[in-house]
Amino acid sequence: MRRVLLAVFVCLFAVGLAAQHSSKPPVDAASLASAAAPAAMSDLPVRKVVLYKNGVGYFEHAGSVNGNQRVAIDFTSSQLNDVLQSLTALDSRGGKVSAVDYNSTTPIEQQLNSLSLGLKDFPPTIAVYQALRGQRVEVTGAGAPIAGRLVNVEFRKETDKNGASSEDHYFLIVETDGGALRTAEVSDAVSVRMVDPSLEKQFASYLEIIGSAQNQQGRHLTLEDRGEGQRQLQVSYISEVPVWKSTYRIVFPRDSGSSATLQGWAVVDNTVGVDWDNVQLSLVAGAPQSFIQPLSQPLYTSRPVIPIATVAQSAPATHEAAEMINSQVMATLVPGPVAQSATAEAGRAQMVMEAPGPPADLNGQFHGVGDRALGASSGSGSGFGSGSGGGHGGGVYRVSDAISENDVSTNAFDDFFEYAIAQPVTIHKNESALVPILQQDLPANHVTLWSDREPRPLRAIWLENNSKLTLDSGSFSIFENGEFAGEGLLDPIHPGEKRLLSYAVDQAVKVHPKAVDDTRTLRHITVHDGVMVETTSELTENSYTIANAADEPRTVVVEHARRGDAELVSDTKPEETTATAYRFKVGVEAHQTAELRVKERANLSESVELGPQIENDSEFLVTVSKYSTGLEEKLRPAIDAETALAAIKARLEENDQKQKTLAVDETRDRENVTALKGNDAAKRFVEELNQAEDDLQASRREQADLEKQRDEAQQGLDDIIAKLSFDTDLDVAMK
Repeated sequence: MRRVLLAVFVCLFAVGLAAQHSSKPPVDAASLASAAAPAAMSDLPVRKVVLYKNGVGYFEHAGSVNGNQRVAIDFTSSQLNDVLQSLTALDSRGGKVSAVDYNSTTPIEQQLNSLSLGLKDFPPTIAVYQALRGQRVEVTGAGAPIAGRLVNVEFRKETDKNGASSEDHYFLIVETDGGALRTAEVSDAVSVRMVDPSLEKQFASYLEIIGSAQNQQGRHLTLEDRGEGQRQLQVSYISEVPVWKSTYRIVFPRDSGSSATLQGWAVVDNTVGVDWDNVQLSLVAGAPQSFIQPLSQPLYTSRPVIPIATVAQSAPATHEAAEMINSQVMATLVPGPVAQSATAEAGRAQMVMEAPGPPADLNGQFHGVGDRALGASSGSGSGFGSGSGGGHGGGVYRVSDAISENDVSTNAFDDFFEYAIAQPVTIHKNESALVPILQQDLPANHVTLWSDREPRPLRAIWLENNSKLTLDSGSFSIFENGEFAGEGLLDPIHPGEKRLLSYAVDQAVKVHPKAVDDTRTLRHITVHDGVMVETTSELTENSYTIANAADEPRTVVVEHARRGDAELVSDTKPEETTATAYRFKVGVEAHQTAELRVKERANLSESVELGPQIENDSEFLVTVSKYSTGLEEKLRPAIDAETALAAIKARLEENDQKQKTLAVDETRDRENVTALKGNDAAKRFVEELNQAEDDLQASRREQADLEKQRDEAQQGLDDIIAKLSFDTDLDVAMK
């Protein structure tokens, strides 16, 4: 009966509730749509990648969303800090990204701290046994089984019968249920089982934490985008990536003349968590400032401990506000679309590379990376730039097949330059690729380069970059007559620059440098305010003898190091001048020698402060006065005053020595008088003592008079020097 009544009551309650709802106005459909849950999750693929030389990359994901939708992006754990620091999400039609979340876990250290075992990550064996101390264990494999509580783990170093120490040994000390202590050596045959189920559970939890930490390398970022209708969502961020590298091939056809085909490649590595399928790839030879901030790690800071007040509280107070500081958000430097013009780029100069066709007789062939053919990937939907991620091809291509007109454009901005690949590129994750970036016929001449920094002559090419492209730094390989000739390194070469690139040793050329002559000529002497300035012209001549043992002529470039501000006065002019050297081009016929002479003139100035600071003042002034008759007349008063001062100084030195001798005689006579006191012989020493004292006093008076004369002579010399003022031109050869 109770069940029937209960059923009737529930039915009546449901009818009343339905009536209440039917009396309310209908809910707007748009409100229901806005409150609806987001649509099913879809991936947001990467569409643009910009790689920089400082090891960072700019990634742009883009895709279509409809209504309220969730989209996902995969990346690695190593990218997490950079992503949190730079993530930007833009909806094309007023949509709004309301939430961004990603799979994250508590750091492994904090997870392990929650366990009572006290074990850290990568614990040593002894630490594991120490974590079991006090717990019930069962030890088998070391004789009779031992069951009880683990007391300790003991380390012993045993000594054999020969006195040599053995390897380390560990022993388990177990207290049995009977109260006895048993010892078992830890070895491969010994098994230790945890008897307590709760301990086994703790250890299992420890292993689960360790195992889960090993599998947390992948991150799954989810964005919830809310809006109406079909829209485009763009998400971008920066991330740490491997540095992209440049490498070049310089190919000389058999009848190359004075030009060569320069082919450039970029080595690109995809180590992020997603594939690059048909992405727009740009390579920037610049290093914008970037850093890592550990935003993904929980940060704890110390807080002050405030004691509980036990006295009356002070009244509340107000404090003035701090001054407002206008902050400016620095715009992220991101290359614009390749197809835009210079006016649309707002300050960027866009240059499109024109790659001419190959030379008529250029038959050199190049192979792709491994068995993957460059430019033949089926995954990219284009003829080149697909990398190694899209399939296999024939593997053999002519140089001209690597790149064609308008395949690469460059954007120059600030002090960076960018290679923007026009065709989409495909590089799968954890794969690398060679991406062609340029091909151009450039003027290039074979020369032999010699420098005093490198005694062995080097084969080199003199390459002129007459293109609109900046050649990034990297390695290069030379191919002559269809064969490998050498390789080397190049620094960035900007448009219009000419650069020497060495690639091999030239064993047929010998260069013998020799210093021929070095003469100095005194050109000018100036005296003002007691300072004499001598200006000397130094002429240096060097000779280079160049021998060519080859069967064909050689063009030899000799690098002569520049000497500071020295002026080049040779009849032979350098082909070009660098900050540290002159480069002379010398033609040498087969089995002949040639000579190059280089003359330089340097003007040297030496300042001398006249007066007592100079040793042998008189000799110095006499030497200078001999350069010309006019100088002798101008310096004669100073020379005479210096000579008189030198004579007084000599007399002072002589008198000083005389005083020292008299003082010794006086001391000896005084000692004799004391020793012969009361003896008739003492009278003679008393007379000698009196005479010595008289002579010493006279010498001291003479010393004072000479010092006065010296000071007066020095003052007179100083006055003469202070009044000296002249400029004299000379032409005197110096030794």
